[in-house]
Amino acid sequence: MTTALLRTAEALHARARVGRRAVVMTMGALHEGHATLIRTAREIVGRDGEVVVTVFVNPLQFGAGEDLDRYPRTLDADLKIAEQAGADAVFAPFADEVYPGGEPQVRISAGPMGERLEGASRPGHFDGVLTVVAKLLHLTRPDVALYGQKDAQQLALIRRMVRDLNFGVEIVGVPTIREEDGLALSSRNRYLSAVERRTALALSQALFAGRDRHAAQEALRARAREVPATRARAEALSAIGESRAAADAHAVAKAAPATTSVPADVVAAARIVLEDAARLKPPLEVDYLALVDPSDFTEISDGFTGEAVLAVAARVGTTRLIDNLPLTFGAAS
Repeated sequence: MTTALLRTAEALHARARVGRRAVVMTMGALHEGHATLIRTAREIVGRDGEVVVTVFVNPLQFGAGEDLDRYPRTLDADLKIAEQAGADAVFAPFADEVYPGGEPQVRISAGPMGERLEGASRPGHFDGVLTVVAKLLHLTRPDVALYGQKDAQQLALIRRMVRDLNFGVEIVGVPTIREEDGLALSSRNRYLSAVERRTALALSQALFAGRDRHAAQEALRARAREVPATRARAEALSAIGESRAAADAHAVAKAAPATTSVPADVVAAARIVLEDAARLKPPLEVDYLALVDPSDFTEISDGFTGEAVLAVAARVGTTRLIDNLPLTFGAAS
């Protein structure tokens, strides 16, 4: 198939529509993560539907001193990737098409959720994100829009905006795509030197350490509920055979069987990895590490049950990276 390059909403609206339209919003510099979004969009709308990829570097979401000017712009390569992944069209508008008359005076506020984590580190960032997403949803008129779960807070805010403001569009989150070494795919990875990349691996390694701690605790507590609160319980727990589980067996055996793992322990396991990386050359400079409720991105406390997100942001050299992993606390896990 040949993917059409469209520069105006008028050209996009002139296209005949038969099936459903899916939109994948990007800032360009496409990689396998974006390609996965496009392929997923094709699966959702089918052969008769239409997949549109937007490419627009949105100035509203970059703060002072951030990388707007050096953000990679690779439209020719983006077209090839979009075509190979199955896109029907790439909508790559110029700034005056999205913001006629200059930056908009009326913008969408991300509210309290937009002031936490990424929002606290980058004031106004999510206001700019939601404003451009709203604009692009109006300009592209999709039935469904797909976003990567790597930007978990962004995805949560878009879902909230669509629900709160009655946008008639389905929002689909697609799992994070990682490279073989675990690093989450990002357009900013290309900024990293070889030694910086080695340091950057600490982000995913920290998340995996937190996930493993969580899994070990859940396994321990599931076993604890199955045996009496006696010395036999400690022996049964130790029989699990995993070093972390065995180390905790006596403490868990003496305690009443809990229903969930302890969020603080999950964060602590991840933090150890980040602290080690802070001593590397170049060092990892952590912005935040938090275990949050994805409905509002407030930190969860002991006794929490349900879906959670372990999120991290850090800087290596001049490059800032984010990553996260979903975790489930309680019986559902």
